[in-house]
Amino acid sequence: MLRFAAAPANASPFSAHHRLIQPLQACLRRIDGWMAAPLSAQQAVLRLSLYLVLAANWPLWLQVARIGGGPGAVLRTSAALAVLVACGMAAILAFTAWTRGMKLLWWLVALVAALAQHYMLTYGVVMDPGMAASVLQTDMREAADLIGPRMLVSVAAVMLLPTWWLLRLRIPAMRPLRQAGRNAGLLVLALAMAAGTVAATARDLAPLMRNHPQLRYLMNPLASLYSTAAAAVRPALARNRVLLPMAQGAALGATHAAGARPLLFVLVVGETARADHFGLNGYGRDTTPALAARDVLSWRNVRSCGTSTLASVPCMFSPLGKEAFESRKDDTENLLDVVQAAGLAVLWLDNQSGCKGVCDRVPNAFASEGLPREARAALCPGGECGDEAMLHGLDERLAVLPAEQRARGVLLVLHQMGSHGPAYYKRSTAQTKRFLPECRTEVLANCAHGELVNAYDNSIAATDAFLGRTIDWLRAQSARYDTGLLYLSDHGESLGEYGLFLHGMPYSVAPDVQKHVPMVAWLDASLARREGLSAACLRAGGDAALTHDHLYHTVLGVLDVRSPTYRPVLDAFAGCRGGNGL
Repeated sequence: MLRFAAAPANASPFSAHHRLIQPLQACLRRIDGWMAAPLSAQQAVLRLSLYLVLAANWPLWLQVARIGGGPGAVLRTSAALAVLVACGMAAILAFTAWTRGMKLLWWLVALVAALAQHYMLTYGVVMDPGMAASVLQTDMREAADLIGPRMLVSVAAVMLLPTWWLLRLRIPAMRPLRQAGRNAGLLVLALAMAAGTVAATARDLAPLMRNHPQLRYLMNPLASLYSTAAAAVRPALARNRVLLPMAQGAALGATHAAGARPLLFVLVVGETARADHFGLNGYGRDTTPALAARDVLSWRNVRSCGTSTLASVPCMFSPLGKEAFESRKDDTENLLDVVQAAGLAVLWLDNQSGCKGVCDRVPNAFASEGLPREARAALCPGGECGDEAMLHGLDERLAVLPAEQRARGVLLVLHQMGSHGPAYYKRSTAQTKRFLPECRTEVLANCAHGELVNAYDNSIAATDAFLGRTIDWLRAQSARYDTGLLYLSDHGESLGEYGLFLHGMPYSVAPDVQKHVPMVAWLDASLARREGLSAACLRAGGDAALTHDHLYHTVLGVLDVRSPTYRPVLDAFAGCRGGNGL
C-alpha cells in the first residue's frame, strides 16, 4: 500500500514554486550584474561584434554548410569567415567607440542585423545593394506583407540580450584624445587581424568567394550596412548626372499621314510573373484562359534586365540596352520621352510603388487617385487596389490628355501589382482562385509547396483576367482608334527552388526563374493592316530569344515613331512587316 507523508504544518502552497524561482532569480541577478559592469567603449563594440557574429549570421553558416567540402573544410571556412565578420564589425564600430551617445546607434546596428537575418532565413534573399535599394523604395502597403508574428519573434530572439545589456551598460568617461587613440588602435588591430586571416586562408577562401559570390552578401550586418549605404548614396550621385536627350529627331512615320486614325496602344508592365507558369507557354495548368480565348501572340524565351522592379523597369524603357544602361555615367531620356516628343499623348497609370523615375516627364497617376467612393470600396478592399482599378474611368483619364496629341494617338502604360509576393493570395479575387488550397501566409517556407504554387498560379490567373478585360476595353475603342496591347513582366520569382523565395538575387547568380519572363501581344485587325504585320510570321517567332532590350524598339516600331535611336534588329515585329496584316 502506498503511503503519503503529511506536509509540514507550516508549509506554504507556494514553497515549491519559490524553490524553483529563487535559483532563477539569483541567476538573473548575476547576469544583470555582469551586464551592468563598466566597460570601455572599445570593449563594448568588441562584445557587440562577437555577439552579432554568433547570433545574426545563421544564413551564412547554413550556406557554408550547404556548399560542403567535408566537416573539416566547413569548420575552417566558418572560422575564417567568423573572424572576418567580427573584425569588419569591430573596424566599423571603432568609429563609434565613444563614451557618450553611442548606445542607441549600437542598438540600431543590432536591429538591422536581426531584421536582415530574419528575411534572409525566411526568403533566402541576400542583402546586396539592389535588394537594399528595393527595401528603401518599398511603400507601406508592400512592407505590411512582410511583417508578421514570426518576424517579431525572430527579431526579439536576437535583440533581447543586446537590449538588456545596452540598457544596463556603463561606460566610464575618458578624455577625448585618449579615446581617439584607443579607437585608432582598435581599428588598426581589427584590420591587421582581418588581413592576417585572409593571408592565412586565401587558398580556401579565394575560390570559395569567386564561385559563390553571394556569400559576401550574407555577412551580417556588414552586407546590410554596406548595401544600405550604397543604396542611399546612389540617388545623391544620380542627382549630379546629366539627363542626356534621346528625343531629338523623333517624328511620326508615314502611317500617321493626314486622315489616318489615331493609335491607342496599351503597354502593360507586369510584376513578378514567371514565363513557365503561363498556360500559353506550355505550363501544365491553364492559368491563361482569357488570353488564349483572345488569340494573342506569346513569346516564350524572354529574359529580363534585372531581378527587381527597381533594376528592371528603368532598364527596359531605356534605349541603351542592359550592358550600357548598367555602366552609364549619366541618365538618358527614355521610351516615354521619345514617344511624347514625336507628338503622341502618353499616360502612365501605376498600381504599385511608382515608376522608378520612368514617368517623371509625362502625365502620370496612381490607380487609386480619383476613384469614386463606391468604386474604391469595390476595387480597393483593405486599402490595396486590384489591378482592375486601372481600368476604371479610363475614358475620362484619356480625355484630359492634350487634345492635339490625343488626336494622333495615345500610349497608355499600366504598371501592375500583378503577382507581387509574398502575399500572393492577396493578388487574386474569389473569381480567379481556381487552384486550392492556397498558401495564405507571408511566411512562405511554412506552406506546403503545392499550396504556395496554387497561390502564385491564382495571381497569374488574375493577371490573365485583367489582361483579358484590357483587351475587351481596347476592342470597345476600335470605332475611333487602331488598338493594340503589349504585356511584359519586369522579372520572375523563386517559389522555393534551391531554398529561395521572392526575387532580387544578384543577376549573375540568380536562378533563371527570376529572369525568365512572359511577353504577350494583341493587335486588332486594323492596326495589323496598318503595320503590314503577318500573324503566321509572328507566331513562328514565338521561340525567338528576346530580352528587355527589345521593348524600346518594338514599341517605337508598332507606334511608327521614327527616331535615330531606333534599331530594327531589336524590334520583335520588324521581321514580320510587309504583309497584309493579321
